[in-house]
Amino acid sequence: MLDIEQIEEDIFCAQHPPTRTKRLFGGQILAQALMGGIKTVGSDRSVHSLHGYFLRPGDPTVPAIIRVERTRDGGSFSARRILVTQRGEAIFSMDASFQVPEAGLNHQIAMPDLQPPLEAKIPKALFDAPFVTWRHEFRRLQSETPQPPEQFVWFKSTGHVPTDPALAACLLVYESDNVLLGTARLPHRGSFKREAMQVASLDHAMWFHRPVDLNQWLLYAIDTPSTSQARGYTRGHIFTEQGELVASTVQEGLIRLH
Repeated sequence: MLDIEQIEEDIFCAQHPPTRTKRLFGGQILAQALMGGIKTVGSDRSVHSLHGYFLRPGDPTVPAIIRVERTRDGGSFSARRILVTQRGEAIFSMDASFQVPEAGLNHQIAMPDLQPPLEAKIPKALFDAPFVTWRHEFRRLQSETPQPPEQFVWFKSTGHVPTDPALAACLLVYESDNVLLGTARLPHRGSFKREAMQVASLDHAMWFHRPVDLNQWLLYAIDTPSTSQARGYTRGHIFTEQGELVASTVQEGLIRLH
């Protein structure tokens, strides 16, 4: 899916999984749009932030067209504006920024005191997806009673990821769209029926702090400071097994009761 086809200068065509039958997964569109931006930036620059808006549901039966606008190329930063369309209508827009690696001040918040799961205890079926995920306190999370507004999820690629910073960034963006909105619903467990609720990502922002290796377990620490106006607001921090903070996310999504 990330091997997008260039059809004109700064215009690309993206395909979808044949198994997808309903609307497209937001993480897929995020990752493909970012890959379009990466293909227009020099190899000396890596993505450091992105801000995207989901405008319409994506149709898995129609290829997506990715148009990249080269907003600016400076001495150390490049900016790109990216629009994804289907049938001539915009389904997603993104602004992304890229930077030449630089040395400077360095600090981070502490990682929660949690350990990766033992793979031998994980059901084999969970390894069928692109990423295997493991939720801490998953038994408690199965309860239909109100839960604390936070969640801690370990995830790891189920196939080997080559050493390629661009590919790693896109795959991390893909997986970062998981779990966030589900966390915003936790404090309200028992007061709604999930099948009678409309849920969709509205916008997604991400910052890349340090290089990442997806061949190890990563911890996604998520909290939800507020849910109101039929929207859930969530934040996430992604740590390596060694405790390095590699990326942060913020997302707001639609949580509409019918």
